[in-house]
Amino acid sequence: MNGRNGPAVGTAFHPQAEPDLNGRARAAQSPLYLARLPRRRRPGMIALACALVGAGMLASTAVYTATNHRVPVIVVTADVPPGAVIEAGSVGTADVSAGSGVQVIPASQLSGVIGQIAGTSLHPGMLLTASELARSRPPGPGQVLVPLPVRPSVLPADGLDPGDQVLVVATPGAQGQSGSAGGAPALGSPVAGVVESVSQAVDADGFEVVDLIVSAGAGAVLAQQASTGQFALVITKRVT
Repeated sequence: MNGRNGPAVGTAFHPQAEPDLNGRARAAQSPLYLARLPRRRRPGMIALACALVGAGMLASTAVYTATNHRVPVIVVTADVPPGAVIEAGSVGTADVSAGSGVQVIPASQLSGVIGQIAGTSLHPGMLLTASELARSRPPGPGQVLVPLPVRPSVLPADGLDPGDQVLVVATPGAQGQSGSAGGAPALGSPVAGVVESVSQAVDADGFEVVDLIVSAGAGAVLAQQASTGQFALVITKRVT
């Protein structure tokens, strides 16, 4: 064995375990484990998250229901003037998304609506409601219906429609012509009325008939003036 430092040839070298901070030897094969940090549970945050998830699900359900819940209801398919009978060709059915505040009439009641009276002007595309139906045909309380014979030549070029508002004015001659009968006219001032219906053809004397709804107090004097033929109609408002 020579004097050089180091292990001799043929001998095994076993390194010494390094001392740790406390001066104790640590085994080479001993694994190191990190201590686990304690979990911090926050019940308030968990409850808030659950509440937000639930609210989101409810909101999604409400939106889906509002946009996809469609019900069959009765809709108007043709113009119907107030006081007119609702015919089969004037109404139909359609599936619509209607809110809870809209008092629509279910499509299953279509047969019951046909034959009833329109209480207001109905137009295509409207959702029919019970408030737009009348219980009886005009005239209503405090009203009378006066038929007025008129010649087509004194009517507007496009005619009259039910629901049009007019004034009946006394004229010096028969429907605006000269040759008035003697005496003061029965109608001292214009009478306002609403057209209820208009005949579709002239009679044998060349007259059309305009049924006019007026107040009960003006009915008698208007009928007397109409019998003379000395009156004219002035339109004050169209229904459409």
